[in-house]
Amino acid sequence: MIVDCHTQTWDASANFGEATTAIVADDVRADSARHLEAVDTVDRAIVLGFKSNYLHAEIPNRYVSEYVRRYSSKLIGFAGIDPTDDGWRNELALAQEELGLKGVTISPGLQDFHPTDTRAMKLYEECLRRGMPVLFERNHRSSAAKMEFARPLLLDEVAREFPALRIVVSHLGYPWIHETVVLLAKHPNVYADIAGLSRHPWLSYNALMPAYEYGVMEKLLFGSDFPHRSPAECIEALYSLNQISAGTNLTAIPRQKLRGIVERDALALLGIEQPAAPANRAKTTALVDDD
Repeated sequence: MIVDCHTQTWDASANFGEATTAIVADDVRADSARHLEAVDTVDRAIVLGFKSNYLHAEIPNRYVSEYVRRYSSKLIGFAGIDPTDDGWRNELALAQEELGLKGVTISPGLQDFHPTDTRAMKLYEECLRRGMPVLFERNHRSSAAKMEFARPLLLDEVAREFPALRIVVSHLGYPWIHETVVLLAKHPNVYADIAGLSRHPWLSYNALMPAYEYGVMEKLLFGSDFPHRSPAECIEALYSLNQISAGTNLTAIPRQKLRGIVERDALALLGIEQPAAPANRAKTTALVDDD
């Protein structure tokens, strides 16, 4: 089972407002046709919605729902919910009960709230009640992003207060990798995806090595960060990671640990019911076979 836990796609209904530089660039093509072609490499892909009143930006939940429903054996949708919005509770109910979305995406840094803000804590409580995992998006491309609200250590109180809530820290919490590693070791239901790291081999190596040495590689989930990179490119980059250490005294990360990230059944870990398996496993296996 290969699950890409971190992809986005959008159409003309999206509104990026002040988040334009945070989400989209001139050379980024995120249309659904390109997305569907890219995720053909994997068994499942999570498609993330997004909403920020602070940035006047949104990838609508209804668009995400309509798209993933067309390819329900492959795609799973997460709702973009902004806890600073007075109507978030109704949006969450609509997202799960009518739109069929399975999890929630929030971004304290791009939504302008402290992760333990009372409004956010109520959202976590409701997500726990509904059995919806929460992915914390950390995107610092926007000059308006509040980095002081994006630090992984701020999620420690959230995980203590709601120990059964399944939490995913995106991008392994970059640039606060070590804070994330400690969270993964401390809290059974806190995970992290590696989206966005594979574009930078030295950064990837130095991010994964603390996780390996601290014994939390099993808490890492595969994510491509599409449309910025495809799942196939990320899988190839991950398996090539030890080229960094070749011919040096640097420690190599065991290949089976890297393979574990790629093949981890993230949906089971996040408590997401799985649809019937698609018949594309031959393409996937070609990418992950041992040397």
